[in-house]
Amino acid sequence: MTDPYDRPPADAADGAGRRPLQVETHGLDVIGDAERKGTPRTLFWPWFGANVSILGLSYGAFALGFGISFWQALAAGAIGIVFSFLLCGFVAVAGKRGSAPTMVLSRAAYGVRGNRLPSVVSWVLTVGWETVLIALATMATATVFDRLGPGGGTGTEVVALVVVGALTVGGGVMGFDLIMRLQTLITVVTGVLTVVYIVLVADHIHWDTVRAIPAGSAEEFIGALVFMMTGFGLGWVNAAADYSRYLPRNSSSRGVVAWTTFGSSLAPLLLLVFGLLLAGSSEGLSKAVAADPIGALTTILPTWFLAPFAVVAVLGLVGGAVLDIYSSGLALLSAGLRIPRYLAAGVDGVLMLAGSVYIVFYADDFLGQFMGFLTTLGVPIAAWCGIMLADIALRRRDYDEGDLYRPRGRYGDVPPAPLLLTLAATAAGWGLVTNTAAGWLNWQGYLLGPLGLGGRSGDWAYANLGVLVALALGFLGALLPGRTRVREQETRTPSGASAEEALRS
Repeated sequence: MTDPYDRPPADAADGAGRRPLQVETHGLDVIGDAERKGTPRTLFWPWFGANVSILGLSYGAFALGFGISFWQALAAGAIGIVFSFLLCGFVAVAGKRGSAPTMVLSRAAYGVRGNRLPSVVSWVLTVGWETVLIALATMATATVFDRLGPGGGTGTEVVALVVVGALTVGGGVMGFDLIMRLQTLITVVTGVLTVVYIVLVADHIHWDTVRAIPAGSAEEFIGALVFMMTGFGLGWVNAAADYSRYLPRNSSSRGVVAWTTFGSSLAPLLLLVFGLLLAGSSEGLSKAVAADPIGALTTILPTWFLAPFAVVAVLGLVGGAVLDIYSSGLALLSAGLRIPRYLAAGVDGVLMLAGSVYIVFYADDFLGQFMGFLTTLGVPIAAWCGIMLADIALRRRDYDEGDLYRPRGRYGDVPPAPLLLTLAATAAGWGLVTNTAAGWLNWQGYLLGPLGLGGRSGDWAYANLGVLVALALGFLGALLPGRTRVREQETRTPSGASAEEALRS
């Protein structure tokens, strides 16, 4: 069998300067100079396409569900979206400096084999996200067909799940080039149809009703803010360098940060505003979104636009799921599984479909389970993100490619400090989050009482401070003592070994 980490020679480009579409054979290897292409501006397309989903409208109902006013929800959403995607932009800088997947570059902070712990968490998070998105696309399709007359029901859901799943797995298996072209198409089609949707339902907005929503407490505002962070940028930080790794090394770091942040934040911000206006105008619509976040949005549409709506809903969700399944495959490889990348994407696809079947056909409370999933995995990912950002901030040189793959290299094998810090930050974070709608998470929130925050039923119970605490502990805990470690690493003589040589040693 061919080594899944081999780097193939660059393929000949077509007349438009693009390589012919084929299954990407890159795995965890470093992208060679001959295959690096594009500018930071090209990052706009995959990030916009992955976040232009009509699901962004539903976040308006989610935010107001915390018991806050329109203006509070708008502020919480704007801050949470931009700040969390800014974190993605900073992590993306590591991609162009190291030209390897995010969870390989993370080895500089965690060690070559010590990095398997955050890789497993990253894998679970991305598989969970792609599962949620495919389930939503399936339910939305069934809802549309039900409103059109004949159709809907279990049969339609099965067909929709197969079609949407096939599109997602196919994109993940094919890899980078197809994803970049697909995201450009999704951006254009979904963007246009979303604008049409907004025009068609604009008369359902009642500003007097929206304005009359009472303000909530500071704790409720923080809860909405953290939910927005975990629902948007913190769900992507562990994959942020997977696309910037194809950029030339001399690409502008500021450009990478700016275009990643701008491309990923633009659509969610616009959709959030309109979603808040819709949900704030109708309590019935707001409650319906909790059960079927996409399908509920069809209830205010004219019948003739239902089919186009199905297109915009499915394409937007598939756009995010494709990026997730691509990155989940890379995370699975980084966790230690030695198979080709495209097979790893296929494995994740099977798990994704199994999870989608559970959500579509068996789960009773989508929103409760969804919020529990986000906050629970958001805590360790926030801890990892803090440590990763501190490591990136301390480095002044590009990564040593060979040592990213060698346990005896400068980055070490299983250094205890970052692992213990991650566990401590996660334990502290889980002690400060709650989700009563998901019974399997009742054990969380164990620090709310001892710290005088009112316990699991107090005012701070739903603020989900644990995500912010884990992020801060990870960053400060790695930044303060990490300067000496990074300087020692960067003063060592370059290994001179390529990634392939290190993998075979």
